[in-house]
Amino acid sequence: MSVICTRTGVAFDVLDPRPEMVNIFDIAHALARVNRFGGHSSVAYSVAQHSVYVSHDVPAPLAKAALLHDAAEAYLGDVMTPVKQLLPDYQALYAQVEHAVELRFGVEFGHPLIKQADLLALGAERRDLMPRVSWWPGQSAGVRLVIPLSAEMAERAFLARWGEVTNA
Repeated sequence: MSVICTRTGVAFDVLDPRPEMVNIFDIAHALARVNRFGGHSSVAYSVAQHSVYVSHDVPAPLAKAALLHDAAEAYLGDVMTPVKQLLPDYQALYAQVEHAVELRFGVEFGHPLIKQADLLALGAERRDLMPRVSWWPGQSAGVRLVIPLSAEMAERAFLARWGEVTNA
């Protein structure tokens, strides 16, 4: 069976994701409980909080897409990049879920400024939350200090940012 039950009770079919299955409250709730770095950071740090940071680092017209850039992880979990590269079936599922999110909310994730903001956030997160190691490049010297929020606070921050970017 390829159906998962979301926080709001939606039957989400991971093999046949459709826009009507995508719900912002499910996304906010799940991403607030999905840890970045596979949980290997010094403290729990959520994909929801990361997404809020990314949404603030792009021009306003891209903020909604930036906030949702990792929304597929709400339905598929976060697989660390080195592992994800070895899983073509996961990558295909991810692309399908990502497309359903794009259709549901009228966004496109491919803009280079979103990727740039994502990488800048990653650098600050590595610097503030991960051990300093010479073999892992990209630890940012940027000014943002990453202070992790609890899952509940990250969910509220995500939904508050959603309200800002959608004028809701």
